Amino acid sequence: MAKHKVAKLSEIAPGTTRRVVVDSTEVLLCNVEGKIYAIEDVCTHDGGPLDQGELEGECVVCPRHGATFDVRTGDALTLPAVLPLMTFDVTIEGDDIYVDA
Repeated sequence: MAKHKVAKLSEIAPGTTRRVVVDSTEVLLCNVEGKIYAIEDVCTHDGGPLDQGELEGECVVCPRHGATFDVRTGDALTLPAVLPLMTFDVTIEGDDIYVDA
């Protein structure tokens, strides 16, 4: 895996998300109380984009069918999703966010 600079921490307020592309992989950055998590931006239930959903605390809700995922672990928490999301390691250096992908 390689470390990729993807965004600025100052650009993602707590409680918000930002979609980035890392080596053709769609990744959703999620700011949960100042900590950045990175998950794949594709619902494991039907392939829908999670960046169109809502970040509720440490969970993102898919806008299509309401599946909920824990952004810290990638775990599927509610149906109709049963498979977890891929997660990525995040490093913060100053204001720069790096994702290992």
